[in-house]
Amino acid sequence: MNAAATIPNLQPYLSRCNSVRVDSGCWMLYELPNYSGLQYFLRRGDYADRQQWMGLSDSVRSCRLIPHASSHRMRIHEREDCRGQMVEITEDCPSLQDRFHLSEIHSFNVLEGSWVLYELPNYRGRQYLLRPGDYRRCQDWGAADARVGSLRRAVELY
Repeated sequence: MNAAATIPNLQPYLSRCNSVRVDSGCWMLYELPNYSGLQYFLRRGDYADRQQWMGLSDSVRSCRLIPHASSHRMRIHEREDCRGQMVEITEDCPSLQDRFHLSEIHSFNVLEGSWVLYELPNYRGRQYLLRPGDYRRCQDWGAADARVGSLRRAVELY
């Protein structure tokens, strides 16, 4: 993948995807067209098979380049509509339960940069891209429930 394209519909170009090479930047792959369905976060590198990016099927129907950001900052809230206990974070968090004693987060306010939310600790499970803005309930980021295990800044590693 090169940094020149963000494609809402890959169906005309491929029917299956089992490997990916990311030449630069951070990308989100989507199982369905128009940036919907299961999401997969990829950094620069070679992904010889879909298990390397935690892909559950060979269906990749859209992709999006994640813009580079020099800083990352978000607020997490224990209740919907950005209410309740609030914590501001600027670094990756492999376990929200260990660090903040929270296993559910009901809303986010992403102030700077893009983040990848994982439903399980240690960057496992379903993934969701959070770009700057308010996410007032779990449906706003595409999840069925508020279970959040870990958060990672969408940054390219060198």
